[in-house]
Amino acid sequence: MSSKSAQKILLIKICCIITAFFVCGMINAQSKTYGQSWNELKFNRTINKKWSGELNLGSSYSSTESSSNIFQSNIQQSVAVWAHYYLTPRWKLSTSAAYFNNKDVPEIGQYESPEWRFALQGIYYFHKTGYTLSTRMRMELRHMKNGNNDYEDVLRYRQQIKYQQPINSKALRKGVIYAVAFDELFFKSGAKVTGESFFDRNRLNVGGGYLITDDFQVELTYANEYLPRNGGNKIINAASLIITFNNFFENISKKLTPKKQTEAIED
Repeated sequence: MSSKSAQKILLIKICCIITAFFVCGMINAQSKTYGQSWNELKFNRTINKKWSGELNLGSSYSSTESSSNIFQSNIQQSVAVWAHYYLTPRWKLSTSAAYFNNKDVPEIGQYESPEWRFALQGIYYFHKTGYTLSTRMRMELRHMKNGNNDYEDVLRYRQQIKYQQPINSKALRKGVIYAVAFDELFFKSGAKVTGESFFDRNRLNVGGGYLITDDFQVELTYANEYLPRNGGNKIINAASLIITFNNFFENISKKLTPKKQTEAIED
């Protein structure tokens, strides 16, 4: 058996074990289920060979206990700024500051909970022929308001493993469709706003994406979250849509500049 086949089999086994563990947990626990829509716009900008910046704009919707419509309630809006440093071809280090307007989020309670979030992150890439396997480590400091209108600090650690494979090409470029799957475990410090349990949630995403151009791509996945909470466990089934632009304003400027020059010559 080749090393490539052995790695794929190992990844499948890990995903099966994680899925089985949380399915058993959901069966044995009293849970509430919500349908949601997660939407995010990403604007990436290359600064130099080592640095890049990123702006994320997010908006989420959810069903409620009285309605199964996943767009019934706008539960969250967010803006985040990231700085990425490419330490080596395999390591990418990042830091971010973000504001989340949590308006009616089932996972923390049905009340407004504005949140400032700061994060440190590292991603390690296992570059393989025909696919990419990566693992992401993220530590977050969440400064958020609880039901008593007091702000609490919550530390949360996230560990993700991600598999991505182009379908109609060996590399990600214009016109390529790709498949993606990732699973992420969340662990947190205890707080009134998020509950006292150490384990926060498990998030599993499966889906695909399409690169419309080298600098414009769309990714759509199905997400399943299991959240153990003091007032009853939560299960969330979500449609996650991410639209990414690379060097958006620079590309617009390049398209407009030749046109302006031509108009000036004609005048």
